[in-house]
Amino acid sequence: MHRLRTTVVRLWPLTAVQMAQSLSKPVPLAVKQGLRTSQPARHLNTPLASEPFLNGTSSNYVEEMYYTWLENPKSVHKSWDVFFRNASAGAPPGAAYQGPPHLSRTSERLVGTQPSVEKLVEDHLAVHSLIRAYQVRGHHIAKLDPLDISCVDFDDAPCTIGFQNVGIYGLAESDLDKVFRLPTTTFIGGNESALPLREIIYRLERAYCQHIGVEFMFINDMEQCQWIRQKFETPGVMQCTLEEKRTLLARMIQSTRFEEFLQRKWSSEKRFGLEGCESLVPALKTIIDKSSQSGVESVIMGMPHRGRLNVLANVIRKELEQIFCQFDSKLEAADEGSGDVKYHLGMYHRRMNRVSDKYMTLSLVANPSHLEAVDPVVQGKTKAEQFYCGDTEGKRVMSILLHGDAAFAGQGIVYETFHLSDLPSYTTHGTIHVVVNNQIGFTTDPRVARSSPYPTDVARVVNAPIFHVNADNPEAVMYVCKVAAEWRNTFHKDVVVDLVCYRRNGHNEIDEPMFTQPLMYKRIKKQKGVLQKFVEKLIDEGVVTTQEYEEEVASYDKICEEAYTRSKDEKILHIKHWLDSPWPGFFTLEGQPRSMTCPSTGISEQALSHIGNIAASVPVQDFAIHGGLSRILKGRANMVSQRLCDWALGEYMAFGSLLKEGIHVRLSGQDVERGTFSHRHHVLHDQNTDKRMCIPMNYISPDQAPYTVCNSSLSEYAVLGFELGFAMASPNALVLWEAQFGDFHNTAQCIIDQFISSGQAKWVRQNGIVLLLPHGMEGMGPEHSSARPERFLQMCNDDPDVFPKLSEDFAMYQLYDCNWIVVNCSTPANYFHVLRRQILLPFRKPLIVLTPKSLLRHPEVKSSFDDMLPGTHFSRLIPDNGHAATNPEKVKRLIFCTGKIYYELTRERKNRGMDEAIAVVRIEQLSPFPFDLVKEEADHYPNADLVWCQEEHKNHGYYDYVKPRISTTIGHTRPIW
Repeated sequence: MHRLRTTVVRLWPLTAVQMAQSLSKPVPLAVKQGLRTSQPARHLNTPLASEPFLNGTSSNYVEEMYYTWLENPKSVHKSWDVFFRNASAGAPPGAAYQGPPHLSRTSERLVGTQPSVEKLVEDHLAVHSLIRAYQVRGHHIAKLDPLDISCVDFDDAPCTIGFQNVGIYGLAESDLDKVFRLPTTTFIGGNESALPLREIIYRLERAYCQHIGVEFMFINDMEQCQWIRQKFETPGVMQCTLEEKRTLLARMIQSTRFEEFLQRKWSSEKRFGLEGCESLVPALKTIIDKSSQSGVESVIMGMPHRGRLNVLANVIRKELEQIFCQFDSKLEAADEGSGDVKYHLGMYHRRMNRVSDKYMTLSLVANPSHLEAVDPVVQGKTKAEQFYCGDTEGKRVMSILLHGDAAFAGQGIVYETFHLSDLPSYTTHGTIHVVVNNQIGFTTDPRVARSSPYPTDVARVVNAPIFHVNADNPEAVMYVCKVAAEWRNTFHKDVVVDLVCYRRNGHNEIDEPMFTQPLMYKRIKKQKGVLQKFVEKLIDEGVVTTQEYEEEVASYDKICEEAYTRSKDEKILHIKHWLDSPWPGFFTLEGQPRSMTCPSTGISEQALSHIGNIAASVPVQDFAIHGGLSRILKGRANMVSQRLCDWALGEYMAFGSLLKEGIHVRLSGQDVERGTFSHRHHVLHDQNTDKRMCIPMNYISPDQAPYTVCNSSLSEYAVLGFELGFAMASPNALVLWEAQFGDFHNTAQCIIDQFISSGQAKWVRQNGIVLLLPHGMEGMGPEHSSARPERFLQMCNDDPDVFPKLSEDFAMYQLYDCNWIVVNCSTPANYFHVLRRQILLPFRKPLIVLTPKSLLRHPEVKSSFDDMLPGTHFSRLIPDNGHAATNPEKVKRLIFCTGKIYYELTRERKNRGMDEAIAVVRIEQLSPFPFDLVKEEADHYPNADLVWCQEEHKNHGYYDYVKPRISTTIGHTRPIW
């Protein structure tokens, strides 16, 4: 109703006279009831029901006019005034209307010869509907596919737009030359407010049905929709300048000739070339140029294989010889990395942007074959860089993610990453997603690869506009990318550019695509290359001459040839040249640690008391906390006064002391603010005021680093990837991810396998991320209790059969050589030390901590401040310090164990009166394995048989890892039970 009323009101100044003619038919001085029920007013000769325009919604409008007239007769048009006067004098509706002396020429031109206003309103509404149909569904019929075989399936629903379909909206072919007033929800008129229907349709076709398809009408923000309409509907808005066309041509030449050069030199090598989507390079360069002009200083990118080498060469500007020498099979890698296929490596480069004349840092994050696994890693790294440079709005640092169509639709991590896009502790303030839409995934058709029409439909969930564009039209690609960059800069929200293209070769250059897609590849064989089509168009337009084009090609080919010659001089391959985020100043110039010692991880008594008191307080005035929390805080204060700490307080001491030393601490995961087991309480909530919170940890010292603790979305895969990316950006931060229960890391296994366990071997990429995995077989059933320590231990790279050469700094070299550290601490002090050691080590390794559940409140699991003072360290192994140790010859059995089972064993030992016969030793650091300390313990109890004890089943847990290592330690002289 509102819409009709507003439409009528908008049309009013235009056709006041005609409207009066028609709208004056209904009521004279009808009573309200008469109007509402369409019953005849008593003094009327003609029943109101016989006036068709009065029925339905129109009567409300007339009633509104009538009341306006009653208040002030001059506030309505003269014709209404006359009508209401006549009607109230008793004239029937038909006779109450008196036409004014003349019609304005404008209205005659607009509507022809006085049609009924009812028809006029209906026609205008029909035109509005038609315009809206183009905005909503124009992309259905846009010419997006360069091959013209598009597999986009809209369930065979006909798209009712175009000249031939005007009848559906109640318009006739004869209306095509009628002039209609345009609604405010379109910009097709430019400076004109009214256009003939034929011109309206023509302009809508130009805006929405050519080589660009725009999906945006699902966005629920009016301002954003208007912004997009203006960018695509305004006449002439997509025109490129001569200069832009020439720049675009130069970029197309680089992109195309680079692939052709590689094809000539290494025809039998896989490189996942860009042939068929060469416009990706100009697309990215346009986004980067536009963003740089808007003030962006750093761009972090993630992308799959296709076109990676081309992007490295032509977008990030990696030295060509560094890329070419990757193809030399005789080159040995100079540094420790095992390296990887050329199309997985990352890169970091700072260079001048010629368009904006500003310096920019570009980095491309290394990625595994799980194509989209890199998405959250890029977001985490972007968030970290924004955090460290104080960029709270994402104006200086941004991310660009490239995707393949099949992976974008198929991999759930894409959805998980989108859902981080607007969360306070995870947002990067808008990502530009570019989909290289080959319309095929390896050999799989879209028809069997996704259930939605487009591969990009997942982005609709966060109201991201989606720009589909035919990648064979470089000018359209460039325009869309410009708009995408402006959108991100204006609204700081995600946006998707879908480059609809094809893959000229198979999945890789050696693959035969005709086996599975014969028709598609017959079409591709006939398809003229995009550069060839583009240059022919520019020559026709007189933008360049054939000679200029040939000179540009020769110039780029020469650059490639010279780099190829230089690449022959490379004797060794430096993986270090391919780092995606260097840590300046952390290592020596050779990439080595600055020392091989770790200082004591203990802190002063004063610091312990101060942090403990903060942990037991509410540092904000008039803050009402929950009664149960008051008891917890009192308990903490009581512990501090006794110089003791439990698990939660031990963690508090570690975090607080690092913050005091200027180290940023970030703890993230499901429900980490309170802690799944209600032990942590790092965020206090005011019981009387919504959203009023207090984080005591941020009140430790005036010059401390900030503490970030954030409940994550219910995601493990994306959130762990995000935290890994965050930890990648700087070595001077403690970044921790906590699983709600240990087994929850199951769904983050891809990040663990692809990035964390092999990160250093594969990419020379150190990372100090910490995984906290609550573990313990406490009646939750076999699958919901265990953090599967055996999985982490199976992926450790130390050799079970070699007893290492012992030296003074053996423990440090062990840590330096391992791929990650696995610990299961049994005391709060040891947990405190291992967290501090993460930062005080002169290098970075991932740390897997199997954290307890029942031990969080166990009365025996308390540590004295004495165990945390200066001079104290993390204990890789805790020997038995009871009766057994004083009389080792009498000990019959030496039990090695780890974690909470220790407390059950000692309780049972005491109950059975076997304190002298049995020694219980805790191995706190399982990997790297403490061979030296285990040997000392075994030698200390010469007459004892050796037993490994664990709460898990024999085929779970630590047994398969520990048994051969203990055996090697004792030279296989005693069995391990």
